[in-house]
Amino acid sequence: MIHVGLTGWGDHPDVYSPTSNKKDKLIDYSTHFPIVELDSSFYAIQPERNIRKWIAETPDSFQFIVKAYQGMTGHQRGRIPYESPEEMFRLFRLSIGPLQEAGKLAMILVQYPPWFDCKREHVEQIRDIRRQLEGFDIAIEFRHQSWYSDGLRDKTLDFLKELDLIHTVCDEPQAGEGSVPLVAAATRSDKAFIRLHGRNVAGWRNTTGDSAAWRKVRYLYDYTDSELEEIRQATEQLKNECEEVFVIFNNNSGGHAAENAKRFQKMLGLGTRALAPKQLDIFGEES
Repeated sequence: MIHVGLTGWGDHPDVYSPTSNKKDKLIDYSTHFPIVELDSSFYAIQPERNIRKWIAETPDSFQFIVKAYQGMTGHQRGRIPYESPEEMFRLFRLSIGPLQEAGKLAMILVQYPPWFDCKREHVEQIRDIRRQLEGFDIAIEFRHQSWYSDGLRDKTLDFLKELDLIHTVCDEPQAGEGSVPLVAAATRSDKAFIRLHGRNVAGWRNTTGDSAAWRKVRYLYDYTDSELEEIRQATEQLKNECEEVFVIFNNNSGGHAAENAKRFQKMLGLGTRALAPKQLDIFGEES
């Protein structure tokens, strides 16, 4: 089975009903896509009340891919706002626990920064995060090319298999060592994960030092049909290896993600989504 979705649900005008307000965005989103990547968890460990609200607003079959908090992956600048790393992981596990209990947690996305290269110290960090998040499905995303270099690519994939981790397959600009090639390889037989960042080579690296401006253009990209066909072939290849393939479009800067994902769903011949709770109310369903 193939599931297609987007990063976040708060900035995709194409999927919102004209009569909805901002509180209805997730409800509207879930009528179009069966999965979403929760990225707010990267910036702050979410309170349980938020998680339970999102569970209630989505259909029973809806799935969340939760991005790991930045303090867990080395993105955090300065001191983490917790007493210890152990406390940070404990609170993160408590935060996402309700999603797992509800059967709505597809996986945790552990995305490492571009400077996280292939060396012993970083290998041990991956082993540690595996221990800290025992009992959860974890997807690892590398952003440094060394993990896929000649002689190391197969070892990287074997290492992920050894730890029962999901290999995140990325489509992104090829812009030096801070980018990775598309390697359509699965490391588990149940789940595979693809993240599509676009192919904006000029905008991929922050050459100006202006982080705010850079983030607005980094994922500015509109996939062509021929490019989506490449992704479709990679997805079908993974489908032959795994029970489920999760595909997330992260090219959000210009508002292209929703349209690209819809076009991709059509290319795959995916069926209509199940009705979300808000839609059921239209037909007289009692709350």
